[in-house]
Amino acid sequence: MKTRIAVFSDVHGNLSALQAMYQDSLKQGVDQYWFIGDLLMPGPSVTRVWKLFEKMNPAVVVRGNWDDLVVRGARGLMDLDKPSHVYFARLAQYVARHASDQVIDSIANWPMHVTKQVGPLNFGISHNLPNLNMGQALFPTQSTSNFDKLFQVKTDQPVDVAIYAHVHHELLRYSNDERIILNPGAVGEPFNHWQPLQRDLRAHYLILEIDDRGMAETSFRHVAYDRTVESDRAKTDAIPYAELYQLMMKTGLAYTHDQDLLARYNKKYNYADEYRQFAQEKLK
Repeated sequence: MKTRIAVFSDVHGNLSALQAMYQDSLKQGVDQYWFIGDLLMPGPSVTRVWKLFEKMNPAVVVRGNWDDLVVRGARGLMDLDKPSHVYFARLAQYVARHASDQVIDSIANWPMHVTKQVGPLNFGISHNLPNLNMGQALFPTQSTSNFDKLFQVKTDQPVDVAIYAHVHHELLRYSNDERIILNPGAVGEPFNHWQPLQRDLRAHYLILEIDDRGMAETSFRHVAYDRTVESDRAKTDAIPYAELYQLMMKTGLAYTHDQDLLARYNKKYNYADEYRQFAQEKLK
């Protein structure tokens, strides 16, 4: 018996990319979806992304670092110590305006790591490391010893294949004992430092076909969509930092850690004061 699985991650609120990926997965005849974290922010379409996510009904879901930011910010708990923290906080405030408390609670309850048996293989699935969903330990150019940590989990049987996300690079590599490591790339924000590869801003995801012998197919999919439509949504929906989202749709670059640039936007639009007021009301 064969099982076809669409593995996807790092949507980051990009509805156009998620719609394109979903339609392609239907054409590919997938049986189930595995989501590897980071669903919302900085994109504008909170409600529609969530509804499509619910329609897909992933059999596996793990919590990414941006999912944690959504929860903390939407609950009024984000510190404003750095311009980037204001950025996360104000975007999460936007999410809170468009998502119910039940949605936020649901995201908060997603696990960090799961194991899933399919056919003869045991998969270990996490956004980044099994116990840490942030950091650059698993950037594709890191040492193989870092990737070995994906298999250092307590399970009834050893993990045969590890799947992670977070770094926005599709990947197939091996641990030191030759177990397989996969990364589906990013649906909403693919990234590569090598410019000819960075130009490919289609929605990236992975299809696995598992049969009674193991992985019969591993297919990295790149699905085109209209980034202009997605850019226009940022303005229409009046999302915070709309100009930066529109710029990202044009360049493919994220500005999450450009502290000077974010500081200018925060000052121009009084984003920190807006979040402080929101947090005070939320925590009453």
